[in-house]
Amino acid sequence: MTYEKPLPQINADTREFWEGCKQHLITIQKCGNCGFLRLPPSFICPRCHSRKTDWITATGRGSVYTFAVNHVAFHPAFQGDIPYVVAIVELDEGPRLLTNIVDCNPAEVRCDMPVEVVWDDVTDEISLPKFRPVL
Repeated sequence: MTYEKPLPQINADTREFWEGCKQHLITIQKCGNCGFLRLPPSFICPRCHSRKTDWITATGRGSVYTFAVNHVAFHPAFQGDIPYVVAIVELDEGPRLLTNIVDCNPAEVRCDMPVEVVWDDVTDEISLPKFRPVL
């Protein structure tokens, strides 16, 4: 079966992040100069403008920062998912990630709800990090 939903466009800045996801790891850039943790990845630190970058592995835990419950499919491939939750999850390490909340009734999602990563292996090359409530 072919995956019909839009896929991330991987580039030189994001390749390491998506390679981590393929291994079921959330990797975050850490500035080698000031230590700032950042997502999305970029070639330069937005705080100190250093080009020195390290990658760390996040715990995969965080909390819902904000969210929306979609009741309309903005792409035909999402029609079967309605209603679905699009959220920004604040990782325990600090950076925020745009994602989906799954394995939960959309009416029960709330800000500050603790969540943990689950992986959606949508193709042989792409695994999407999604989050579910911590029980």
